[in-house]
Amino acid sequence: MARSHRRAAAALLAAAALTLAGCSGGNSANGGGNSSADGGGTLVVDTAFSLETGDPGRNYVPTGNMIIHAVYDTLLTFEGTDSHTPKPSLATMEQNEDATEFTFTIQDGRTFSDGSPVTADDVVFSLERVAGLTDSKANFLMAGITVTKVDDKTVTLTTETPSLQLPAIVTNPSLSILNAKAVEKEGGTTDTSDAAQKYLDGTSAGSGPYTLESLDLTSQVVLVKNEEYDGPDEAAYDKIVVRNIPESATQLTNLKGGDSHVAVDLSGDQVADLGDGFVVDSVPSAETLFLLVNQDPAVGGVTANPKFAEAVRYALDYDKLLELAGAGSVQATGVIPPMFGGALAEGVKPDAERAKAALAESGYAGETVRLQFPNDNPVGGVEFTPVAERVQQQLKAVGITVELAPAPFATEVEPYVAGKEAFSLWYWGPDYADSSSFLPFGPGEKVGLRAGWPASASAPIAELVATAKSATSSDERDADFTAFAEAMQESGPFVPLIVPGNNVASDDTVAGLEYNVTWTLDLRALHPAG
Repeated sequence: MARSHRRAAAALLAAAALTLAGCSGGNSANGGGNSSADGGGTLVVDTAFSLETGDPGRNYVPTGNMIIHAVYDTLLTFEGTDSHTPKPSLATMEQNEDATEFTFTIQDGRTFSDGSPVTADDVVFSLERVAGLTDSKANFLMAGITVTKVDDKTVTLTTETPSLQLPAIVTNPSLSILNAKAVEKEGGTTDTSDAAQKYLDGTSAGSGPYTLESLDLTSQVVLVKNEEYDGPDEAAYDKIVVRNIPESATQLTNLKGGDSHVAVDLSGDQVADLGDGFVVDSVPSAETLFLLVNQDPAVGGVTANPKFAEAVRYALDYDKLLELAGAGSVQATGVIPPMFGGALAEGVKPDAERAKAALAESGYAGETVRLQFPNDNPVGGVEFTPVAERVQQQLKAVGITVELAPAPFATEVEPYVAGKEAFSLWYWGPDYADSSSFLPFGPGEKVGLRAGWPASASAPIAELVATAKSATSSDERDADFTAFAEAMQESGPFVPLIVPGNNVASDDTVAGLEYNVTWTLDLRALHPAG
């Protein structure tokens, strides 16, 4: 998944952005004074930017998702905190029994911000454009999907194999529907010659409740109410200013001082003491911190014995690790986080005797094992170094000697992706809001291969992955994912630790804080309290 790269990009922009935004986070929307979120005026939101473009087809970063979701509509969407059941947005959907054909019908009356109607031609152009942007991170979302116009209001998406995840995929803001005529006029195409990014970085060609007034990748984005909007999520504010404030401490200061209305990137500790006058939403995120135990003898040596991974799994006290994570965090019950279908109800319980027995069977003879991890890239306010230190202490109690080997993300990510780390602490989040985003942990899959775990190493689990991919009913599919998660927890080379919390806070003039797996904060849902 790309989240690790996205967060790193945000970190690299931090110093420059802080200079531009100002250490005090002065409200550039109104000259530095306090603004009121009452009565639909200006809403100020602080977040640490991971932002590359205003072009939906070239976007694949969290802040970009947040902005684009407010400006553009997708065929389907998720409502509120529900990340299970896609609902109609621009279109309604029907699918065939084999889950290989999905027919979308555009709802009556939907128009773009210039007043022109949304048509099937716009849908075909928008989706085929992403498929043709081979240099875009979002390009893979359209892999294996064929788009066909049926009539002016109807489009069919087909796949060669069952794809129950397709409805979730089309909710991704990267697959937003653009005004084809406007974008084509500015160089938009459905192949690699597309030249519309400059245009889309300066204006918007969508049908969402807001339009793009200005975009600066390092300082702020300004959205204004779309006067032509005719959907169900009418803009509650005349203007939304989203500012790049990389430091969570500064976000907190701005919120407390009345210089902003919403802070997106607070830690559990920071929101715990906000008190009266503020609203806090603390929920488990969709990301998981996990240990990787490499199964390739040439890389891992002693870690390659499956019994070593078992020893690590049962040596840990997960409640003690969770103490480091703060509000909203929960134990990772498996490779699938708790808000997704197929997630396990309970995680592993520590069992020192089982850990010691497995360690004895593994052939481990007291060798020092290096634990590698990025030390400059916290997830959900969770710092990796304290977690690694506690893992080190807990493994020592059962006889495993661990040497900590922290390094900057930019240094660590290459050997991790290349499968060259014997024992490491990393994290994973979904590319779209569906349980299939966690199948890459399976043997022979992307993350499985990073752990030196080919399909041949565990044919039964590889078969569970194939079965989950080919399911054609939701109930059947959830059972398949549960079986996959159980098998991974029993014998896989991954030890899930923590699902960090997502902590968003606002002052009490704002209502509608809603975490979403893909766009984090739903700007559409924010409105004046009362």
